[in-house]
Amino acid sequence: QVNLVESGGGLVQAGGSLRLSCTGYRRTISDFTMNWFRQAPGKEREFVADITSSGSISNYADSVKGRFTISRDNAKNTLYLQMNSLKAEKTAVYCCAAGYRPRIYNYWGQGTQVTVSS
Repeated sequence: QVNLVESGGGLVQAGGSLRLSCTGYRRTISDFTMNWFRQAPGKEREFVADITSSGSISNYADSVKGRFTISRDNAKNTLYLQMNSLKAEKTAVYCCAAGYRPRIYNYWGQGTQVTVSS
């Protein structure tokens, strides 16, 4: 089992940038494909991005391509999400998830709030 703790959320103006982190505890995240999801108020959770265990392949939702970058530092046991050109309508709780295979989500963090002001 791995415990995941997100950080880096906060208040940012539309058009601004923010970097989220997700640190694993009790087990190395290098065993997992890692993912970012977000859930806006009153809406379903949506996939944002994922990255393979080695970091060699990443995938993005169409809505964030070109603006967000997922990365990982397995030596630090940490996953990142660099978010640029944030949009006001994308205020949400961002969560990371770890899976033994792509598109499998075995462990979840609690999430970090990102509020984008217009």
